[in-house]
Amino acid sequence: MRTLSNFFTALVQRFLPNPFVFALLLTLILFVSGIVFTHHSPIDMVNFWGSGFWNLLAFAMQMSLVIVTGHALASSPLVKKWLRIIAGLAKTPGQGVILVTLGASIACFINWGFGLIVGALFAKEVAKRVPGTDYRFLIACAYIGFLTWHGGLSGSIPLEAATPGNPMEKTVGGLIPLSKTIFANYNIFITVALLIVLPIMTRLMMPRGKDIVGIDPKLLDEDETKETSKTAESSGEKTFAVRMENSRILCIIISLLGYSYLIYYFITKGFNIDINTVNLLFFTTGLLLHGTPISYMNAVSNGVKGTAGILIQFPFYAGIQGMMELSGLGGMLTNAFISISTHATFPFFAFLSSGVVNFFVPSGGGHWVVQGPFIMPAAKQLGVDPGVAAMSIAYGEAWMNMAQPFWALPALAIAGLGVRDIMGYCVTTLIVSGIIFAIGISFF
Repeated sequence: MRTLSNFFTALVQRFLPNPFVFALLLTLILFVSGIVFTHHSPIDMVNFWGSGFWNLLAFAMQMSLVIVTGHALASSPLVKKWLRIIAGLAKTPGQGVILVTLGASIACFINWGFGLIVGALFAKEVAKRVPGTDYRFLIACAYIGFLTWHGGLSGSIPLEAATPGNPMEKTVGGLIPLSKTIFANYNIFITVALLIVLPIMTRLMMPRGKDIVGIDPKLLDEDETKETSKTAESSGEKTFAVRMENSRILCIIISLLGYSYLIYYFITKGFNIDINTVNLLFFTTGLLLHGTPISYMNAVSNGVKGTAGILIQFPFYAGIQGMMELSGLGGMLTNAFISISTHATFPFFAFLSSGVVNFFVPSGGGHWVVQGPFIMPAAKQLGVDPGVAAMSIAYGEAWMNMAQPFWALPALAIAGLGVRDIMGYCVTTLIVSGIIFAIGISFF
């Protein structure tokens, strides 16, 4: 396992470009492919690209808020205190690797944005306390935990499929309840298997001896959140503005407002969790735990840095999605897998097709738009459970994230590392986790 990860690490260091450059190259590849394989003209492909370029702005805002609110919550004093306590359980590098992998996997199951951030922060805490650890590998372990997200409580596709008005509601013939996706037996098997196998696998991959790479101590410095405003620090005057910025009562009132709405929402609409309710929950809890508006805003300011890659790359992936959808490339690719499928093999081939599409559309919501119109009708025709079909798309997206560096950006921003520092280990994980996903959707 260690030899395999060393091989992929060397390969990635040599050939994998910056994620933004990766997105630009994918744009050109898809542009040319549309001309060659769908017989559209260059003008058509330009129009498809431009038409889709801004289509994911709302979704990009939701995803950015997941990162920001997750970061703010994870950096609150109470959460950081518990991170330090749990990190203190690791006495050796091996124990640290297992703790980070397991902790990140559980956190990503709860909420993917929170998991990405808390995993990176937890890895930093372990690196501070356990000498002899490879910091790059600890951050890789935090990102490897991301594999559990699409079968978790914040999975885009199962939540979207359970939300009224989603694009596939009429195609499927109604909503797909969470009992057939997140809380189904096959998803429980896959999630539990990942929680068991991933820590063991990362422990076997752990660098040793001369393979351990030292890290700049500056990267382990902690950004302390200041709870007072610059005005208060400079003048010492307790003006009305300064008192409002540091008002705990204001935070409590707004938090109660948020919790009141969430309780009302769940009572009147059932326990239907979507991206907006998750964001509101994390925003409200983060504000309450930070205690003052200025403390929370400083935490948000630190978290915003992790959204830079999302903000600049999402339009390009939206343009890629536009070319995939409008040119017919996405349908051709998906149908190529569907055409060789039977009732028994359909979930596996849907999973593989989703993995391939993820290189061009690294977004769960984007997969639902690009692949849903082809996967879901075919599943209905073959008599495949719609929950299994939807989750096959979701698993393929989560699986191929180990080779597509897009979602590693927030964790890397916190860690101060580059994508080539971790992706070799992730590619090794791609092979092992693929077996778990395939078994779960094929036999359970």
